[in-house]
This record gives sequence, C-alpha cells and structure tokens, in this order.
Amino acid sequence: MTAPTARARARAEITDELLAIARRHLADGGAASLSLRAVAREAQMVSSAVYRYFPSRDELLTRLIVDAFDAVGVAAETADRTCERADLMGRWMAVSHAVRAWAMANPHEYALVYGTPVPGYAAPTDTVDPAARASLVLIQLLVDGVATGAIAVQDHVATTRAVRRDLAQLRSTIAPGVPDTVLSRGFLVWTQLFGAISYELFGHFHNVISDFDAFFELQTQRAGQLLLNGQV
Repeated sequence: MTAPTARARARAEITDELLAIARRHLADGGAASLSLRAVAREAQMVSSAVYRYFPSRDELLTRLIVDAFDAVGVAAETADRTCERADLMGRWMAVSHAVRAWAMANPHEYALVYGTPVPGYAAPTDTVDPAARASLVLIQLLVDGVATGAIAVQDHVATTRAVRRDLAQLRSTIAPGVPDTVLSRGFLVWTQLFGAISYELFGHFHNVISDFDAFFELQTQRAGQLLLNGQV
C-alpha cells in the first residue's frame, strides 16, 4: 500500500481541522446557521482557500452528515459484534444502548441526522449508504432470527398493496426470508428506539422521568420482546 504524500497528509489535516470547527459551529448555532465564511475565519483562512476543500456550504454539511451516520453505524455494528449470534435479545439490547450512548455523547450530530431537516438542504445520494448502516444491523438480526426460528412469525399482516410492495422490495434486496409481519415489527421497534432517544435528548421527558437509564432499559426490553415474540 502506497503511503500518502506530504501534500495529501496536509490536505487531510486541514480537512479534519475544518470539520472540527464546523462541528463546534453546529453545536453553537445549529445546522441552519452553518457558514463557510465563519469556518474560514476561525481557521484563519480566506474563503477562497476553504472552497478548495468544500466548494459549498451544502458539501460541508453533507460531509458532516455522512460522518455522523457512519459514526452511529460503527457504534451499532461494533455492539452487535460483541454478542453471540444466537442471542437476539442480547444483540438488540447491545445495539440499542450503543446507539443511545453515541447520541448522548454527540447530541448535535444526532440532531443533524435525526432531528429537524435543514431548510434549503437536499441530501445527495452520498448520504444513502451511510444512513443505512445502523438500520442494516437490525435487518440482519431479523434475517438471523427468522432463519433460526428464534423470531415468532405470523402468517399475515393487514395492510395496503403499496406497503406490501415496499416490504417485498426490502425482502428481495436486504431482508431475504423475512415476512411482512416481522419487517413491520422491526420498523416499529426501530422507530421507537429513536423516538425514545430523541425524547430524552431533546428534553421531552424532563419532569416526567427521573431515572433515564432505567427507563430506557425497561422500554428497550419491552421493544425487544415485541420484536422477538410479537407481543410484550
């Protein structure tokens, strides 16, 4: 493997510095107020020099989004690998706690990718694969559970033709052998996970829940029971 040139190393270092500054600005003012000029000023660079690294604010924003999705994906994948493949509840709990831990450690990046959309920004296709990484961990858990008989399978789920087509498309691409009823449960518990994290992170449980760790454990266990057994 060829070692990077001095020029490539310098470019990587400056890119990392610009991203670090952008993340601080994200924490201070949110994504909507992110400005290349402000990032350039803090980096003591002229705006034209910053444009060689990020030609537009949207390209800088895309890089921040991709990095955030990759980071939460790595957290989920790493947690899943620590568990025995047959221990589906253990895998579900480990992944759920890893996603929450990442969110609590990186609240502004979490808000960027799972919070309010940035006005005027349209995510390019570059974000699709990183955005799917964490979800694919859950999909693999469903595939494994159905294949081994560890996940309860019901014969039918009542829905529209359009939804059945959507679920069939998922089954043909990333969820082989997973029936509609299990896919729908998977989506239910996955969105519940992020809803619970968002409610905690954005303060909606304040003055309601006093022990956030225990409450999250309870909710996640119940979601896992629903996922595996079809009932709580």
